Amino acid sequence: MNREVETAYKKILRYELVPAFGCTEPGAVAYAASKARTLLGKFPEHLDVICSGNVIKNVKGVVVPNSGGLHGIEAAAVLGSMLDCGDSELEVLSCAGEEDRQRTKELLGTGSCSCGLELGEGNMYIRVLAAGGNDEAEVRIKERHTNVIYMRKNDDVLLDISSGDDQSDMERSKALLNVADILDFAETADYRDIEELLRDQAELNMAVAEEGIRKVYGAAVGRTLLENNENDIKTRAKAYAAAASDARMGGCAFPVVVNSCSGNQGITTSIPVVLYARELGIGKDRLYRALLLSNLIAVHIKRHIGVLSAFCGAVSAGCASGAAITYLYGGTYQQICHTIVNTLANVGGIVCDGAKASCAAKIASSVDAALLAHDMAMAGSRFAGGEGIVAEDVEKTIENIGIVGKDGMKETDITILKLMLEDENRKRRKDN
Repeated sequence: MNREVETAYKKILRYELVPAFGCTEPGAVAYAASKARTLLGKFPEHLDVICSGNVIKNVKGVVVPNSGGLHGIEAAAVLGSMLDCGDSELEVLSCAGEEDRQRTKELLGTGSCSCGLELGEGNMYIRVLAAGGNDEAEVRIKERHTNVIYMRKNDDVLLDISSGDDQSDMERSKALLNVADILDFAETADYRDIEELLRDQAELNMAVAEEGIRKVYGAAVGRTLLENNENDIKTRAKAYAAAASDARMGGCAFPVVVNSCSGNQGITTSIPVVLYARELGIGKDRLYRALLLSNLIAVHIKRHIGVLSAFCGAVSAGCASGAAITYLYGGTYQQICHTIVNTLANVGGIVCDGAKASCAAKIASSVDAALLAHDMAMAGSRFAGGEGIVAEDVEKTIENIGIVGKDGMKETDITILKLMLEDENRKRRKDN
């Protein structure tokens, strides 16, 4: 294993596999509001929250965790502004107590928080202005959910960077990703220095899945799959991954370890792999190596698409978990490649219309497609190059799906957002 590649891949995993409390977009809004409150030095009398369309899309339909069942940007921002939790980042909402929840409910709809749409700043952008007395504080997040690029208190600019150095450095590391090297890394790397990341992902994400099976959250997709289908390993893999999303989207106050800034993608890259390892009686070492493979393939596919888009991230994550399951079965490099290609050829058109209850169903569909792709690959079957977006090799196929997700679906993304905002406006007019 090339030392530069190994170092880069470990850096990627440390960067991407981080804990988050609830859906990452409301968590990022709450984090920005909490940072603004800390800068202000007191609870703000008024908040202005301006976000990119994709942030709005992913906050609208989910329950803000630890909020007592509240939805939306206003709830996430106001609750976040109650909290001064240091460097807790995407876990900031875990600090909220009953008094914070009650005060948030009292403030919603009073005009103390206004929300708006920011155009021209990319898919991941949050700006929070917090005002109190004669003071004002501003925090901006861009490109990544915890990437603070600007901080200001009154006329004093404390931070002003167009893009963090770590962002460009990380892009250089991600440019080294390819399936062959990822497999080599998974098979040969000494992962002891990042073992805790893998353990946390397996344990925390499975805990959320089990919670989603025990209790009814959202549309209860995971529970439905278990109750109405044969309880074999394929069903369990789909059901438990879906149940974890049921719980997250429904406001479950459990942390998960994310992938590509997404809890749903972190869930999908890990839970089916953990369950198949248990089914096959595979030990910790090979499970962790399978998780290395799954996580890096998911990042590899997603880096071509971007953080937020109209392309459903469950597809790339499901594709990655399918590849890791092929690895657990002793699959060759070619069979792993075929699993990836077969999955992308099947469900590459699933759209993201915001974070919400139906994410669980999309995860189940993506995992189902990945398992079919695995079965086909192990049988020596692969969709042929030159058919649609499928190319002759796996890397070009991944590149093609990236072009579809990032460039081809731009108008789709805009259309989805317009429809969601129109629906929201109709509801407001009806309520008034």
